[in-house]
Amino acid sequence: MTSNDLDNTATTGAGDTRRTGRASSHGKTILIGEHAVVYGAPALVLPVLDARVVATVTPIDPTGTTTGSAGTGHHLESSVHTGPLDLAPAAVMPTVTAVTATLRYFGSTDRHFHVRVDSEVPTARGMGSSAAVAAAVTAAVADALGETLDVETHHGLIQECERVAHGRPSGLDARGVVADAPVWFDGGRIEPVELGARFRFVVADTGVPGHTREAVAAVRARRDADPAATDAVIDRIGELARRARGTLVDGDAQALGATMDAAHGLLTALDVSSDDLDRLVGAARAADALGAKLTGGGRGGCVLALATDGEHADRIAAALRGAGAAATWTTTIGDRA
Repeated sequence: MTSNDLDNTATTGAGDTRRTGRASSHGKTILIGEHAVVYGAPALVLPVLDARVVATVTPIDPTGTTTGSAGTGHHLESSVHTGPLDLAPAAVMPTVTAVTATLRYFGSTDRHFHVRVDSEVPTARGMGSSAAVAAAVTAAVADALGETLDVETHHGLIQECERVAHGRPSGLDARGVVADAPVWFDGGRIEPVELGARFRFVVADTGVPGHTREAVAAVRARRDADPAATDAVIDRIGELARRARGTLVDGDAQALGATMDAAHGLLTALDVSSDDLDRLVGAARAADALGAKLTGGGRGGCVLALATDGEHADRIAAALRGAGAAATWTTTIGDRA
């Protein structure tokens, strides 16, 4: 969940020009429903709580002096760009928007900050990297101003950044990167999902960027060529999403795993999987995962596997890394034992 309650290095209070703001967010992934959601089917979004983004916002005083910055104007420190914000490349324009839009919202465009972003969420992997950075930076800028963003205002600011990144975002990423439980998305309606048990998932990065636009175009072409067969697959994925929601509410991990396996088969039938994804899915199943599937746009990106407990999750993660995963994350949702 996005947080701006980390310790500050100066006194608190709105208008305090010495206050350092901090906030965090996390990655997200699709549990069930990718591609089908484009055609109106429901989807379940899963927060990846262990893949964190932390933003730290330090004031730059009018004389241009603050740790790590020189001169006036905003300064960004990140793995993509370090330097003045007004010289930032197109890749970080959503981050620039996160700073400027938040300052504009609070009527504080005369303030200048050094913005540091530390992200564990890889880009182009279907984990909501741009939304997670936007969520952390907008909340951190607000915190530096001594302000707190309400849920809908925060969502609106993240979406403004996402429009810069993606054009017409659905809002799935913006909700998922600040949620601490799965989010149900159906026809524009978004709501949290109750959990009947604790669920442990492992996310594994193939190391290959996802090719979402290519995959979406392939599904569209397949549907144009054979609408009846393609719509039947899409409808089945939507039904699996509904079934998966029920298994989360019931706390039935075995049944959830079965829906994940079935979803991977349907996504493979839509030709959005890849050899890299299939290899990791096979490795997770060989490690006795309850279920495993590609997650996100496909043709690269990540896989998602369901474990029985923490030790099993560690074993699955080790097997995935042994099979070539570039990185793994474990995320646990639900408070009940």
